[in-house]
Amino acid sequence: MAIKTYTLEVQRYKAAASTHGLVNVKFDALLVPRNTPEGQEPSHMLSMSEADARTLMMLLKAQLSEFDKKKARSQR
Repeated sequence: MAIKTYTLEVQRYKAAASTHGLVNVKFDALLVPRNTPEGQEPSHMLSMSEADARTLMMLLKAQLSEFDKKKARSQR
């Protein structure tokens, strides 16, 4: 049975939050079926513009700093 693979095309980021050690990012995206070239392992692909990649980086940095604030000083 062949695995179905998709390309997830990010359209817009909406929000990011962290709870219980997980970072959750809300975003709008298109889900497009993806053909896996012969000889390659099937996998999904996340695709975004440079501007969206920079936004994602800022959202992740903000959430990581929230994790760091909650850690005890001895764990830093």
